[in-house]
Amino acid sequence: MKVAYVFISPRAASYKLGQMILPQLEAGTHGVEVVGMFFFDDNVYALQQGHPIGERLAKIAREKGILLMMCDMCALERHLAKGSPRWCDTSGEGRTQPAACHPAGTVEGVQVGCFPDLYRALADNPPDQVISL
Repeated sequence: MKVAYVFISPRAASYKLGQMILPQLEAGTHGVEVVGMFFFDDNVYALQQGHPIGERLAKIAREKGILLMMCDMCALERHLAKGSPRWCDTSGEGRTQPAACHPAGTVEGVQVGCFPDLYRALADNPPDQVISL
């Protein structure tokens, strides 16, 4: 089975990912194929360059082909991305073409995006289940 994780709850990345999922991935005992992880709110801080969880996660993601993506608005607000919101302008109006937004100061392999970007990134290897934590 293939799964994608969406980290939305406070401390989901630092606790649930860092203390449960990541150690299982590293040990090869997680039991499912993880195809992607999407980070919201303060959970994006786990992807900051030098963060112990993020550095370990980047290594596993590279080895296993796991997508690591953080919410563009969350990353911009926390100075972990540069550019503009991908699919809406600063007034909150939707865009028909995505704006440029790139990770800044994150671990290797992290992408910045919103739901259209996530769907596109997972289209060739879709999860069977999406789990929100």
